[in-house]
Amino acid sequence: MKTDNTIYLPGTEKQFNHLKNNVSLEGQEILIIGSNSVKIAEMFSNSGAKSITIIVEDYESLLNSRIMVDNGNGVNVRLMEFTNTDFINDSFDIVYTQASISTKMRNKIVKEIKRILKPEGILNVGEITSLKSSPPKFVNDIWESGNILPMNSDDIKKYYEERKFEVVDSLDLSAHLKDFYLKSKKLLFNNIDSLSENEKAYYKKLLKRMSHESNAYLKLGGEDYMGFTSIIVRRAS
Repeated sequence: MKTDNTIYLPGTEKQFNHLKNNVSLEGQEILIIGSNSVKIAEMFSNSGAKSITIIVEDYESLLNSRIMVDNGNGVNVRLMEFTNTDFINDSFDIVYTQASISTKMRNKIVKEIKRILKPEGILNVGEITSLKSSPPKFVNDIWESGNILPMNSDDIKKYYEERKFEVVDSLDLSAHLKDFYLKSKKLLFNNIDSLSENEKAYYKKLLKRMSHESNAYLKLGGEDYMGFTSIIVRRAS
């Protein structure tokens, strides 16, 4: 199976395209936060980024990401806490995170991102959102199992503005969550035998999580309650 052009994260390739359509990536120093981000790093490389660093929070993700990285693309994968990185102030032109900071640690992570972003630097966040105030139990179970603290879809802009970011653009990608779950289910059930051992290791956590999530979302009406928004914001100078 060819997985080179597929991003198995909520928002799929559409979050990256949202950023690319609004911000020049040529010559930029990029930080990507979260596992399953190697394909995203390759897209940044193909778009002319100067340097690309991925940070993950667990050793298994570190090893598996490094195995999948094409050394010719100059992508560096490092192990760090998202709330307390090793980077100096004003290190990056762009910080990109796709469905990886919608957790109870969001406030601390965003504070750290603001510290390591250059003045006028860009943050692109893919936020998992709640479309209704009282979602059913199966939706809460999905979020609980994934350590997800979703934001109300109407509150995202206000959240980042309160933290002194300027909103450049936002895009509701909720309708494309179904694409993500369908692709993930296909990976899980139809193509697992065609994955290489390295690919199986790389997607191990995703495959385990998707076994329950994809069925719950697709069969129980998750699209009425679960959303996803890409928001692009700029740090003040």
